[in-house]
Amino acid sequence: MRVIASSIRKGNVIEQDGKLYVVVSAENIHPGKGTPVSQIEMRRISDGVKISERYKTTDQVEKATIEERNYTYLYEDGDGYHFMNPETYDQVQVSKDVIGDAAAYLQESMTVKLSMHDTNPVAIALPQRVTLEVVETEPVTKGQTASSSYKPAVLSNGVRTTVPPHITVGTRVVVMTEDGSYAERAKD
Repeated sequence: MRVIASSIRKGNVIEQDGKLYVVVSAENIHPGKGTPVSQIEMRRISDGVKISERYKTTDQVEKATIEERNYTYLYEDGDGYHFMNPETYDQVQVSKDVIGDAAAYLQESMTVKLSMHDTNPVAIALPQRVTLEVVETEPVTKGQTASSSYKPAVLSNGVRTTVPPHITVGTRVVVMTEDGSYAERAKD
């Protein structure tokens, strides 16, 4: 299926020169003068090699046919990460290359979307938000207003982020999985 380069998003799978690539990041750049371009960073699925390509936004790109299905995360071992299809109970193993930075946010029995190409997992999409506990942060400074000052914090998955001053150690917070940014205090 051919699509224009500007419609390519992170997680899409592109076929180029007979090889499959998963999109790591896609950015549309509109310079003041000249032609707008799409800067696409991709990882070759067969061997994990990363490449960066630049297309005119109107160029046609071959998008591979991918099946997206919901899977439940089970566990991680030396071979990789294990997921289960909740409808058929089939288990699938996903390599560390495919999971990448998403590994920090995986939680037991979390539902994720796995992109499959001929029964091979090629990409993962996490839920947009995930709830984690703050394990380390600075104490509240008296008189500090909560307007725009954020303080550094370490979450239970080891990811560093910034939180508002009123958040203390042990507080459960909701963070965005895309960039690890603080969204809100958990309601539970």
